[in-house]
Amino acid sequence: MDTTLVKHTRDGRAVEVTGGWICLAGAPEADRLVPVTEHPNRQAILAAVPDATHMAGRLPLTSAEASVARAALMAAQAAFDASPAGIAQRLRQALWDKVAAEGVE
Repeated sequence: MDTTLVKHTRDGRAVEVTGGWICLAGAPEADRLVPVTEHPNRQAILAAVPDATHMAGRLPLTSAEASVARAALMAAQAAFDASPAGIAQRLRQALWDKVAAEGVE
């Protein structure tokens, strides 16, 4: 599993992307980025971290950091999609979609 360093926090903990998760000191924090402009608490975020453009869970990221995280998340998703587990998941989802379309719940 590839690990991509995004940044270090002020207290020295690493923010990394590992296996499709944005992790803080090795613990999963978020699986996606939320633009600050769409975050419900954007005013408080921008007051605390004015250069933040995205949030990953409780982690504010600048534009450059978000770009690194987004690229690593996309690479992890591409690797998963090509794996046997990713293929099985897509087949399972297609089967459930078909069953739901036929009216079976």
